[in-house]
Amino acid sequence: MKLLLLFGDSSVGKMTVGQELTKITPFRLFHNHMSIEPVLEVFGGFNGAAVAGIREVIFREFAKTDNYGLIFTFMWAFNQQADWDYVAHVRGIFEEAGAEVYYVELDAPMEVRLARNATENRLANKASKRDIEASNARLIRESERYRCESLPGEISDPHYLRIVNTDVSAQEAAQRIKEHFGF
Repeated sequence: MKLLLLFGDSSVGKMTVGQELTKITPFRLFHNHMSIEPVLEVFGGFNGAAVAGIREVIFREFAKTDNYGLIFTFMWAFNQQADWDYVAHVRGIFEEAGAEVYYVELDAPMEVRLARNATENRLANKASKRDIEASNARLIRESERYRCESLPGEISDPHYLRIVNTDVSAQEAAQRIKEHFGF
């Protein structure tokens, strides 16, 4: 089994690249809003404990299967120790089950991410992003508060790939990932 951690700043294209990767590999996709959106709907607002609980169940149960692998998309705030700890925790769940862990970071500048924040696919899959003005404001605010781009050498794992996908389609990025790791 494999775990592919697909991360990057808000609206960089994580979910869309993950969707494309599932079309050309046996991976299954668990994008971060698959746990966020139901919690927002049920609770009427964000509840971090509920989101974390859903993710924990998915990870633990998936790690027990004989599936090829899982893609998990998320924002990794490199300036927050809690995020480093969370990545280590998730990695541990899968490594205990004998899985290999891979890291793919997507990177694009703010103006590209703001444009992608209003794409049809994003809005169809993420109801909480449909108020574009509020979503753009949140994207900018989070970018000022959190560093969601790794520094050179910060991720030293041999199964790491960084893709600047400013002018790269989701299909091309997925193909690069597949070829780079031999999926």
